[in-house]
Amino acid sequence: MIIPLGDDNRDRRRVPFITYLLIAVNLVVFFVFQGFGNDYVFTYAFSTVPEEILTGQDIVTEGRVYSDPITGSKYSVPGLQPTPVSVYLTLLISMFMHGGWAHIIGNLLYLWIFGDNIEDRLGHVRYLAFYLTCGVLAALAHVIATLAFGGDTMTPMLGASGAISGVLAGYLMLFPRRRVRVLLILIVRAVPAWIAIGFWFVFQILNGIGVLGAGSQAGGVAYAAHIGGFLAGLLLIRVFAIGTKRRQ
Repeated sequence: MIIPLGDDNRDRRRVPFITYLLIAVNLVVFFVFQGFGNDYVFTYAFSTVPEEILTGQDIVTEGRVYSDPITGSKYSVPGLQPTPVSVYLTLLISMFMHGGWAHIIGNLLYLWIFGDNIEDRLGHVRYLAFYLTCGVLAALAHVIATLAFGGDTMTPMLGASGAISGVLAGYLMLFPRRRVRVLLILIVRAVPAWIAIGFWFVFQILNGIGVLGAGSQAGGVAYAAHIGGFLAGLLLIRVFAIGTKRRQ
């Protein structure tokens, strides 16, 4: 597993305050509104539920108790809560929510390292539009994959992973040879961005192949959203970068 630690920012010209703002909003939502991930009422009200997106209807369900077929242990899953806004807005809101500490730390680490370079290249407004667009398209990719591959359309999805996947794709396209410091088997090395990000995407593809047969989600990870966000970033970054100065 490759863990990014930092990259070369010597040519950065803009203060990436949109990246800082996105990180701050994610933290506020997680700490305050989600109660460190323990406020299930808020979380299950504003997560993206494929069935709600497909029907346009808000769905409320009772909590369920599941039994692990291997260990026999039982665990409860809260039911879907009333959504006080249009269910389609959850495509946007859910990208600022996270399922736990590992989820948010991992996402914000990638956003911190790679987001500032994209913002520097695109400018603040374009970068924000690019980020949000990739996030929404990633969520829609998850909805479509869940329906197409027979997944549970009542299972909610949340997280910034789809939007950040788009940022990674944009970085790969704009700065393929930029050196990225990574932790690889307890050794810190500097590798080109195409290796660091390419390895990450291959990991998503390999996991996604196995997940699609189970409905595009397994182990709490919506790989279809990761892949969808990444593909959106690949296709859109050149459009958003029109008229900007090229730097490697």
